[in-house]
Amino acid sequence: MCQLLKVSTSGYYGWKARDLSDRARYHQFLITEIQRIHQETKQSYGSVKTWKALNAQGIPCGKHQVARLRKIHGVESRRRRRFKITTKSKNNKHIVPNRLNRQFYAPKPNKIWVGDVTFVATKTGWLYLAVMLDLYSRKVIGWSMSHRNDKQLALDALEMAIEQRDPEPGLLHHTDRGAVYSSDEYLDALSKKGCISSMSRSGDCYDNAVAESFFSSLKNEWIHKSAFESRNQARSEIFRYIEMFYNRQRIHQSLNYLTPEQFERQTVTQLNSPSNPG
Repeated sequence: MCQLLKVSTSGYYGWKARDLSDRARYHQFLITEIQRIHQETKQSYGSVKTWKALNAQGIPCGKHQVARLRKIHGVESRRRRRFKITTKSKNNKHIVPNRLNRQFYAPKPNKIWVGDVTFVATKTGWLYLAVMLDLYSRKVIGWSMSHRNDKQLALDALEMAIEQRDPEPGLLHHTDRGAVYSSDEYLDALSKKGCISSMSRSGDCYDNAVAESFFSSLKNEWIHKSAFESRNQARSEIFRYIEMFYNRQRIHQSLNYLTPEQFERQTVTQLNSPSNPG
């Protein structure tokens, strides 16, 4: 082999016995940390988010360095499946205009909320999940789970959000046209709190893209290919995703690579700053 490579035998054995360089040792440490984050996030982060997470934890590294090490060691994020329409509303009662009109930005908390319902398969039947997100921080502020997809499921998520946030009148509340959101009881609950209702156009999931994107993240990052033995097992995993991972650990590109919890705390700090004239 030495003759083929045109190197001396003594040089080869010297290279073999030589200690790893500081650079090589740091790369070994870095790939261990990359793989740790990869597992903690259930393989959901790409190179940029992994790099941001490492920096936030005080581990110095470069964006291209992380991308190269991930490629060499075969660290790949799960392929994200785009959301698609799973139901089509045939309900025409109490339909309201699309006042949000795909303007997925809120100037501060409790100005725009978006909600939706999805389902998760278990071996004992479907588990339905209703959520309410604050568009400002993408934080899940209300959620409810049930074996039935009815108006009480959506009402419970709304009531949880109202109890936690106590919004002022004028809040814009956006959902699809599902029967649960256009029921008399649900609209009465919004009216009592002074909320302004907005609904997506018929069959257009992109009108409620932030809520749909949350469900896509939940299913791709946390429960994709999971075979839940029971609804209780699914409830436990969904709770962990929302309260322990998504709100408090998962960084968002749209939030300057902060978590929803960090983004809202940053806002409170800025509002309470002596330099803030408000």
